[in-house]
Amino acid sequence: MKKENKAVIIWLFSGCLLIFLMVVVGGITRLTNSGLSMTDWHLGKDTFPPLTEAKWQEAFEHYKQFPEYQKINQFKDGGFSLSDYKQIYFWEWFHRFIARILGIVFMIPFVWFLIKKKLDKPTIKKSIILLGMGALQGFFGWFMVKSGLINDPDVSHFRLALHLTFAFVTFAYTLWVALDLIYPVKRNVEKTLRNIARWALFFLLVQIIYGGFVAGLNAGLIHNHWPLMSDGQFIHDSVFLEKDSLLLSFTEGKSGVQFVHRTLAYVVTGFILFLYFTSKKYNLDFNQKKGIQSLVFLVFVQFALGVFTLLYGVPLWLGLIHQVNAFFLLSAMTYSLHRLSK
Repeated sequence: MKKENKAVIIWLFSGCLLIFLMVVVGGITRLTNSGLSMTDWHLGKDTFPPLTEAKWQEAFEHYKQFPEYQKINQFKDGGFSLSDYKQIYFWEWFHRFIARILGIVFMIPFVWFLIKKKLDKPTIKKSIILLGMGALQGFFGWFMVKSGLINDPDVSHFRLALHLTFAFVTFAYTLWVALDLIYPVKRNVEKTLRNIARWALFFLLVQIIYGGFVAGLNAGLIHNHWPLMSDGQFIHDSVFLEKDSLLLSFTEGKSGVQFVHRTLAYVVTGFILFLYFTSKKYNLDFNQKKGIQSLVFLVFVQFALGVFTLLYGVPLWLGLIHQVNAFFLLSAMTYSLHRLSK
């Protein structure tokens, strides 16, 4: 690592940390059913929550015009008060607030680094890509929320998976750019290991997409058994009955989506173990070995967390830990692939 790149690396890692925090808060927002509490989007107007009771009441009355209140919350036992609304509002507001902070943390240092000529041309290009990804992620967030404000008081699971997965991808790319600066010297590439790692990353990203599907459809609340689904079946009969085709069942049906998600866990674990045992044939350096070893450890932790999250019916704390460890697993996957590629 070049000494002059230290500040840039810290800046990029700060972005990684904020993306991580934003996704964690996004997970809490989803698990507490808070994501539809803010029914419009303004770049500056809703930076801070309502500051007076009159403004709170105005926001609450506006919320009452939308399907989540009209079809769900107003019929809750004990009613749904302004105090209840403030609780769900907080998590969605905090999620958006972190996104704004992330934008500031990225933009201001980026301009400063440009003025001070701290960035080489490749890093400038990558940083511009990151800026575009950040803007696109903001659009995906509102695109997701908007789907739950029309008729159905729940967001599209496709849009939720898009928003979630793109956050993971943005995090991984930010980490990759930082690693390019930490390890500027290229080394010989072990193509076999690199290709296995690429396939492992591909299936991990597909698994993250299906994690979004499971969250969006609340598919973790059914078939709370392992290793088999309900009634002692590896693939439950409901997978074939809930939609007109297997494609629809595996993308829109609760049972089908859960089946794919739990099955992909074996695939991801298998590829990482294949990478680990294949790597034994090569003379790897310390960083490469530690990267692959951390992958093996984290994938087994993630597998266990997934099983217990399912068995216990997705309690908030366990669902959140499962999502957090997915971030750690993706970080180790990105690091390992980088060390095997350059």
